[in-house]
Amino acid sequence: MTNRRKIMIGAVGLVLTTFILTSSLFVYLFQTQTASVADTGKFIKVWAIIKARYLEEVPAADLMSGAIKGLVEGLNDPHSIYMDAKIYKEFQIETEGTFGGVGIVIGLKDGKTLTVIAPIEGTPGERAGIKSGDQIAQIDGQDTKDMNQDEAVAKIRGPEGTQVTLAIRRDGEQELKNFTLTRANIQLKTVKAQMLDNGVGYIRISTFNEATGNDFTKAYNELGKQGMKALILDLRDNPGGLLNECVKVARNIVPKGTIVSVVGRNGRTEVHTSDLEQARYPLAVLINGGSASASEIVAGAVQDTGVGTLIGTKTYGKGSVQTIFDLHDGTAVKLTIAKYLTPAGRSINNVGIEPDVVLTNPEGKDLQLAKAIEILANKH
Repeated sequence: MTNRRKIMIGAVGLVLTTFILTSSLFVYLFQTQTASVADTGKFIKVWAIIKARYLEEVPAADLMSGAIKGLVEGLNDPHSIYMDAKIYKEFQIETEGTFGGVGIVIGLKDGKTLTVIAPIEGTPGERAGIKSGDQIAQIDGQDTKDMNQDEAVAKIRGPEGTQVTLAIRRDGEQELKNFTLTRANIQLKTVKAQMLDNGVGYIRISTFNEATGNDFTKAYNELGKQGMKALILDLRDNPGGLLNECVKVARNIVPKGTIVSVVGRNGRTEVHTSDLEQARYPLAVLINGGSASASEIVAGAVQDTGVGTLIGTKTYGKGSVQTIFDLHDGTAVKLTIAKYLTPAGRSINNVGIEPDVVLTNPEGKDLQLAKAIEILANKH
C-alpha cells in the first residue's frame, strides 16, 4: 500500500550534496551519542580511497546512489527501498494502471523469498499457468536471492512483444520450471461486476490503483439499480495497492466507525473512518493467500465490524504502510512509515486474517463462491 508524499532536498553539485550528507551525520552522532564519529569518518575515507585508487574511474553520482541504496538496505525491511530512475518510473506507471509486463504481482515472502502474490487475470502470466505462491528463483538466468522486490519488477517488465524467462519453484519442489513469457501491455481494470441469480451481486477487485475506489462505487450503485439484494466481494489474489482507494471501497460497505488505524513512529495514529449509517446489503467476502495489504484492510474491517462473512483461506499477512519520498531527480525512496490495525486493534503483519468459513477450492471448482451464494441466500 502506498501514498505519494514529497520531500525537498537541496543540493548544488555533488560536493555540496556530500558536505550536507556528512555534516548532518556528524551532527546526528554528536546529538544522539548512539554511534561513533569514527563511522562517519570511515565513510568519507572509503569514498576517498575509491576515488583515488580504484582501478577505473567511477562517476561520483554512481557512488552516491550506491551509498543511498545501502543506507536504506541497512533497515533490513523488504518493503523499504531506494528506487533508481528506472524502478521509480515503473512504479509510477503501475499505480496509474498501464504498463508493459507479464501480469504477475510479486512480493518477498518472509522478507527473503521472491514469491508470486497473484497473477493478474487475462495476462500472459495467468495464461501460462503461474500461480499464487510460486517462488521466482531466477529472472533471465539471474539468481533472485539478493534481489529486492522492485529490482525484480523492473527486470520482469519491459516493452510489449519482448520476452522474459522466469525459473519457478512450486510447492517446495527442488526442480525449477522455466516459463518463457512474451510481455504485453497490461491494462489494470481493477473492478469487474455482474449480477448473479436471485439478486446476488458480485464484484471482483483485482488490485487497488488510482481508479479503484470510484470504479467500485459506480459498480456498486449500478448493481443496486439492477435490484441487488446481497453482495459478494471477491478479494482473492488481490495483492493490495493504495491505502486511500481501499478506504473508499470500505466506506461503501463498512458501517459508521473505524475502518483502519495507521500507527506511525512514536505512536502517532491516523484513523480512517466510515460515515455509513448502516450496511445496505448482506455481504460475503472471498479471500485467500494472495489477498494482501489493502485487501486485508477491507477484509479486516468487514470481519471486525461483523458486517459480512469472510470465506476462503488465510490471507497473506502484510500489515505495514509505505510512503514514497520523491527525491526530485527521477529517483525516490519507498519507506515503511507505519503499521495498520484493524478496527479491533489487530496487527496482521506476518500473521494474516483467518476467514470465518475456511474453505479451499479443488482444481476446476469454485466452492468458495458457491458457499458465499449459499450463505447469502439465507440473509435476503
